[in-house]
Amino acid sequence: MNDTQNNVFTRLAGSPYVRRVLFDAAQAARTGSPAAAMTHAWLFTGPPGSGRSVAARAFAAALVCENPDVIGCGECVDCRTALAGTHGDIIHVATEELSISVKLIREVIAEAAKLPTTAPWRVVIIEDADRLSDGAANAFLKTVEEPPAQTVIIMCAPSTDPQDISITLRSRCRHVYIPTPPISEVARLLESEGIPSAHASLAAAASAGHIGRARHLARFEEAQKRRASVLNLAALIYRGDLAFRETNVLVKTIEEEGKNTLAGLEQKELETLQNALGIGAKGKGAAKALRGTKKILDELEEKQKKRRTRFLRDAIDLALVDLAGLYRDALINQANSGVDVIHPDFQKLSQELAEKNSPSDLVACLDAINQCRKAIGQNVRPIVALDAMVGRIRLACRAS
Repeated sequence: MNDTQNNVFTRLAGSPYVRRVLFDAAQAARTGSPAAAMTHAWLFTGPPGSGRSVAARAFAAALVCENPDVIGCGECVDCRTALAGTHGDIIHVATEELSISVKLIREVIAEAAKLPTTAPWRVVIIEDADRLSDGAANAFLKTVEEPPAQTVIIMCAPSTDPQDISITLRSRCRHVYIPTPPISEVARLLESEGIPSAHASLAAAASAGHIGRARHLARFEEAQKRRASVLNLAALIYRGDLAFRETNVLVKTIEEEGKNTLAGLEQKELETLQNALGIGAKGKGAAKALRGTKKILDELEEKQKKRRTRFLRDAIDLALVDLAGLYRDALINQANSGVDVIHPDFQKLSQELAEKNSPSDLVACLDAINQCRKAIGQNVRPIVALDAMVGRIRLACRAS
């Protein structure tokens, strides 16, 4: 790949090695080369925000690209629809629930078995392969082992650990590790999208290189306000019960945000299902047809409840990552290591934490945050887990 060539891979932040591997594979797929560069099953791993799903979409775009001269040109209709997630031959699975069910994966398998309609390849992207249930992973195994001739499967997961991806699925895939890009690369990417340099640099630093979070933080004022309130929780630790009150406000705010964010989608799902079931219809057979629909409606309600739960958990987890970054900055200030801080705009607060607490105290604070994240992941009520975290931090900081 010519480094000066403008294509979907040169637009990726991060490792030149990853760009090289994916370009070579796309080139082999186009030319029909028997070289080992191309395979039908891939596993992209990397820390959250490293850009593994972005890399998957870029690879898919290169595979369906119609430009005869540039592989993955980024400009043709196929590339643009692939990157936008609307290409007819690309199946995109990004669950909003706590897990990917057997039912959903069987639908994916059926779609993967079809021949491509307009592109040379049919591509299946599973963004959250770590959320495959055991049953779903087992059901998907045969398809990953022996994909249809013109089908490419790309799974994305945080790591190759058995807790993130089943050993059998992992063994059938070519593995590509997507490292977290440097802060400067994320800032450059945001600037290329029209975000002012100062805002791009702060968002890139505050997100610790997490591309999606950096983009969201730079663009949305509400995200900036939430980050500020979460980081100020470290100051409220020393002010009686104010920190406990703030965690209550945080949970209620996120719950309300989730409700408002998902309301339109949930209403559309309900209306679609009601129309499919004939709810509201009249006639002799209408009453009979409606019998037994309660179970189906209850299933939709349960699905929507799980989605709201995941929204709440994910939002709180991101907030806790921000808070942990502040205590990490305090440790850096103590060490005078010269390492860049995560929250440069909260340098004064992290310095105060460094002056008030010993290194072991700050480590205990980080442990309290990690325990909270783990507890929420194990279905402990968020407010209970957060209150416990505040209590542990107050003890570590001697804020009685």
